[in-house]
Order: sequence, then structure tokens, then C-alpha cells
Amino acid sequence: MLPTDLLGDWVLRRTVDDRLAGATGTVTGTTTLTLVTLDEVRWEESGTMRLGDLVTPVSRTLSVRRADERWTVHFADGRVFHPWAWGTVVEHPCAPDDYTGVLAGDARRWTVRWEAHGPAKDYRLDSVLERRPATAD
Repeated sequence: MLPTDLLGDWVLRRTVDDRLAGATGTVTGTTTLTLVTLDEVRWEESGTMRLGDLVTPVSRTLSVRRADERWTVHFADGRVFHPWAWGTVVEHPCAPDDYTGVLAGDARRWTVRWEAHGPAKDYRLDSVLERRPATAD
């Protein structure tokens, strides 16, 4: 699956299991993938996080860029996050903690799982994205 196969609006549901803090929670909101150029897709998330007693708005913007027929996910500031490798575990080097993730699914429903382990972090994020139903005008 390529990022261009996932263009459009998605309902985002994420579970958060922060084992270091001993807290669990959720993020609910939307994710939108927009074609910027033939070689770049903007990935925007916004929603509400509920973690313990905390309820706060959250958002992030990523970009997925193609070079030499390979796609790579980048943070908003341009740093490389991870390769776009559908159905395969990817790593994000960010010492002192280790991050692994996987993207999987199809054009109607896909998932993103991230695990972080190390001295500063110990959590799991499980995101489910389902195609937002079309609305009648």
C-alpha cells in the first residue's frame, strides 16, 4: 500500500498504554492525507487525548516523500521519521530509547502501532484509521 492509496479523510482512534507513567488513554479525532505533489503527501492528525485526568487537544503534521521510488515519513521540521514499509516493522533511531512501528491494512481500514522502550519511555500506541464516510452535499 502506498501513501497515495490512502488520500482522504480518516476517523482516528488511538489507544495509549504508557507503562512508565502507569496510565492508559485514548486519542479520538481525524487524520487527513493530502497530495501535495506527485512525490509528497501531507499527513495531518488532530483530535482529543484523554490520559488519566488529562483531556487535551493534540495534533501533528507529517509528510511522506518519495525519492528513488521509495517513500519516507518525515517530521514537520523535515527530519526523517521512518521508511514507509507497509506491513513490515520499521525502526526510528532516537537514543536513548528504541522505537519500532508497523503500518498495515487496506484502503478502507489501516493501523499504525508504535512501541517505545528505554530509560525515558515505555509505551505502546495503537491507532486504527477508518475511511470517513462520504457526506451528501
